[in-house]
Amino acid sequence: MSSSAHLTHEQAAAVREARFGALPKPIALADTVEEKEAVPANQAVDAYDSDSLGVRFSCLAADWGL
Repeated sequence: MSSSAHLTHEQAAAVREARFGALPKPIALADTVEEKEAVPANQAVDAYDSDSLGVRFSCLAADWGL
């Protein structure tokens, strides 16, 4: 086995801190969240294009009226 198997908990903690340093400071939840509008005002209404339906919905049976 390696020599680290014989370390006490305190010694192992000291070795970890020397190798990796300290943990980063916690970040506040308010600093990790950004709020935006789901849909900017009137974009859903203004961006509607009835001619684009054929691009999004293409079905031969529907084209033939079946």
